[in-house]
Amino acid sequence: MSRPLRILISGQHGQVSQALQQSLNGLGELIVLGRGQMDLGHPESIRPAVDEVRPDLIINAAAHTAVDQAESEPELAYAINATSPGVLAEEASRLGIPLIHYSTDYVFDGSKDGLWTETDTPNPLGVYGSSKLAGEQAITATGAQALILRTSWVYSLTGRNFLLTMQRLLQEREKLTIVADQIGAPTWAGTIAQSTRALIERWREGQPGQWGVYHLTASGETSWFGFAQAIGQELIKAGKPCATLEPIPSSAYPTPARRPLNSRLDCSRLQREWGVSQPDWHEAMLECLAQQR
Repeated sequence: MSRPLRILISGQHGQVSQALQQSLNGLGELIVLGRGQMDLGHPESIRPAVDEVRPDLIINAAAHTAVDQAESEPELAYAINATSPGVLAEEASRLGIPLIHYSTDYVFDGSKDGLWTETDTPNPLGVYGSSKLAGEQAITATGAQALILRTSWVYSLTGRNFLLTMQRLLQEREKLTIVADQIGAPTWAGTIAQSTRALIERWREGQPGQWGVYHLTASGETSWFGFAQAIGQELIKAGKPCATLEPIPSSAYPTPARRPLNSRLDCSRLQREWGVSQPDWHEAMLECLAQQR
């Protein structure tokens, strides 16, 4: 390409979008479209926006991620998570360019004992997971060159997420009860963005792996209780107050949407086919927290 790479990023203020805007700096021209320019809640806004930008690559970092709220607003969740990704894929296919899209561990029901692989049959437990699965299917149906990257337990130093909520509550309260029977990999948005850059670089070098669905989470595993413990340990090291933590089962903390008990994703295919691997979840958390100081 004679001109710089033009990358359209949908979503402006979300955790992954914010991280992408940092990690992809210098890779090309980033055109970040928020709701005011391209509202995935209104899929009809997509085609004119893409037409105007004429990108070389589309990254869909926008999503309806309020898991419990999705149960009461399924139409909006499906518009953002299913219909719009399909339209973005149609546009990518029309322009002959790739699409990178982020999906979720919530496409699975959590019933498997081992790691979930890309060939396992999805069976989402709620509207959020169902809408994200429908988005995957809509993208695949277009035949576009697409990377669908399933991740899990995303956190960062911006927005609303478990890390920031725990930092606040652990310092405000004397005791906290945290669910201990849901297992997965907390994944820093920075890790997702760094891996996305590596994937783009592989594509630019002309050596891409297969297009399709891949798992992209931090390596290792823990529970929400273990994640909270790790956050608390860092507060204590910094000389800050920290509540006492008590583990509880999911049954003791009912929510509108059911969560999968096993969210562990096997990410070996991404390493094997694209040469991209992820750091240990605890090391990535420390790297994230280092930016907060």
